[in-house]
Amino acid sequence: MPSNDRRLPPPPPLPLPVAEFHILIALADGARHGYGIMTDIEERTDGAVRLGPGTLYTALRRMTDRGLVEEGVTAAREDPRRVNYRITALGREAAIAEARRMEACLALVRSTRLATRLGTA
Repeated sequence: MPSNDRRLPPPPPLPLPVAEFHILIALADGARHGYGIMTDIEERTDGAVRLGPGTLYTALRRMTDRGLVEEGVTAAREDPRRVNYRITALGREAAIAEARRMEACLALVRSTRLATRLGTA
């Protein structure tokens, strides 16, 4: 009997590279082109994280190859040279897994004297 099993492949090993995690967050609410991804990341991090074009497009290529993001159709009114990217179901799972990993790490820090330095103790 043929299997209709459409489960996703496992997400990539954690931790995700910083650039990839920020790209997934930037795409979580909808498709964006490269410049839109760069500006979203910079705005969300108040300038603490800035991805240059080389870093961004290298990461997007790697993420596309691994199935975390995919290229989307560019709207007719947009410049046809602009490629929109969107997060895939696997990319969403990877971002969630990374966020959970980060939460667990933060919980470990909060259980130590380091927490007083965070102002959370």
